[in-house]
Amino acid sequence: METELRDTTDIFLWANNIDGIKKELDVEFFLFNKNYTPYTTSFSKELNSQIKPLFLYDMINFVNMGAGTGLSIRDFELSEKEDDVLLRTNLENVGRAETLLHLIEHQRSDIVAFSEEEHEFKRIKGIIARFTHKDAPSKPFYAIKQISQGQVLKGTTAWEFREGKFGAFQADIGLKIPPDNQVLIINKDIFVFNQSKFERLFNYDYKKQALADLKVAEIEKQFKLSFPDGLDLQTMVRERKKTVNKIQKIEIGAITQEQVIDYADTMALELMTDDAGAIIILDGNDLDTFVNLINEDYITTEITGRRFEVKKKKLLDDPEGEPPRG
Repeated sequence: METELRDTTDIFLWANNIDGIKKELDVEFFLFNKNYTPYTTSFSKELNSQIKPLFLYDMINFVNMGAGTGLSIRDFELSEKEDDVLLRTNLENVGRAETLLHLIEHQRSDIVAFSEEEHEFKRIKGIIARFTHKDAPSKPFYAIKQISQGQVLKGTTAWEFREGKFGAFQADIGLKIPPDNQVLIINKDIFVFNQSKFERLFNYDYKKQALADLKVAEIEKQFKLSFPDGLDLQTMVRERKKTVNKIQKIEIGAITQEQVIDYADTMALELMTDDAGAIIILDGNDLDTFVNLINEDYITTEITGRRFEVKKKKLLDDPEGEPPRG
């Protein structure tokens, strides 16, 4: 992931400026699900008094107070979260966040309104508050929070307590908005107030991904692979969390291209090659099969001849009887 050479947002100047106009800001809300599909939604006027305190004021106060107590801004990819440190990364590094904002800003007409009947709130992963000012409508910023299903009440299973007694919960869905600061996006900068929630919101684990990127480079040197137009190994791996986790541990070079193809044939797996002998990877299932093959995750038992995919392995010794490597 290359860092873009540009001036990053001065969060202290930003917070000071926004503090002066915070009551004039307009806000829109979007929900997004586990597949990062955004939905429009609206809110009633009675929530006006809660929205800005929950989504904005605490972040402004945190930064303004930090300006006087030594708060420092550090790159997310190079630092760990510490006291008096606010982590920052480039929006382009976090593909899911970048895509979400692109859809909101440039493909608004394609975004449908959320409906519990059609989309199911249990699939919702996060909520985005988009803030704008009338003098700069083309310069929005975004406060984003994770939605945990533990914060959701469904009308069919929830009770409400009113006027001294329990009764049926009247709404379709009840939602407790988390009060903590989580993620703020300004221009092309993401400011991470809560590292664990940011990582879960966007499935972004840079350190694991960095190790996986190195493994991908080794695989590309070792194997001839063929992908559909617009795709490559790096892109496909980054979209599959389980592959990112697995690929870090694979010993590249233990098995050759020819052995992979023979291994797949022996295990009766559908692994195709093109006319040049490159292994064809069309989708995530093909990728999983290939990764499992180079990790030697398939076995046939001598007793029954049945084939298995091994989820966990423990190396007992090398074929020559030497101690296991590593």
